[in-house]
Amino acid sequence: MSEDDPILTTREAAHMLGVAVSTAQLWMESGALPAWKTPGGHRRVRLSAVRRLQAQQGGAGMAAAEPRDSAGLVRMPMPMPMPAAAAAQDAGALSGHALLDTPPEEIFNRLARLAAQVTDCPIALVTVLAGQRQWFKARVGLDLQETPREWAFCNQALASGEAFVVGDAAIDARFAANPLVTRAPHVRFYAGVPLEDAQGRRFGTLCVLDREPRRLRERELRALHELAAIATDEIKRRG
Repeated sequence: MSEDDPILTTREAAHMLGVAVSTAQLWMESGALPAWKTPGGHRRVRLSAVRRLQAQQGGAGMAAAEPRDSAGLVRMPMPMPMPAAAAAQDAGALSGHALLDTPPEEIFNRLARLAAQVTDCPIALVTVLAGQRQWFKARVGLDLQETPREWAFCNQALASGEAFVVGDAAIDARFAANPLVTRAPHVRFYAGVPLEDAQGRRFGTLCVLDREPRRLRERELRALHELAAIATDEIKRRG
C-alpha cells in the first residue's frame, strides 16, 4: 500500500467530505465513492477516491469560494432542507411508523411494480419518511434501501398533501444539487402521491422516477393516485 494513498474508514472519509457517515455509506453503495468491504464487513476507501470525488464536484461549477474543510476539500453540496410543513408532519407517530424497517411485503412490491408499469418509469418506490430517514418499503429499479431525509423529493408531497410532480430536477432550483440528481441514479423526473395512516397522518408516498425529463399523461397520474389509494387503504386496514 502506498503511503501517499492510505486506506480510510467510512468515518474518516465522511469527515473529509464534510458529510454524515450515513451519507458517505450511501455514496459508497451507489458507486459514487468507490469502496470495498473487509472480511469483517467494514467499508474501506482510498484517500485518492475521496479526493477524486471532491475534485469532480468542484469541477461541476462550484465557486472557488465554496466552504472547505480542514483538509482543504470542497464540501459536497446538499439539497434544500425539508419544508416546515413536512417537518411538522413528523410530530407524533411518524418517527416510529409501523412500516419502518419491516421486511418486504408482496402487496407493496406489487403496487410499486404496477406504478412503474402504468407510468413507464424505470423506478418506483413506496417510501416512509421518519426523522432524518427516507426508507423504502418497496422499490423497483433502485438498489438503495434508504437515503437521508434531506434528499427526499417526497418531503414536498407530504407538505402539499397532494400529488407532487417535478418534470426536470436538473433545472429545478430545489433539486438541482440533490445527490440523487447529480449522481446515481441521476433522477430527472419525479411524481409522488402521499400515503396516510389510520389517523390520517401523511407518512410517505408511492412515487415514480425517471432518468429523463418527462411529463405524466392524465390517465397515468390518475392510475398513480389509484395505486396510492390502495396502499393507504392497506395501511389503514392494519390500524
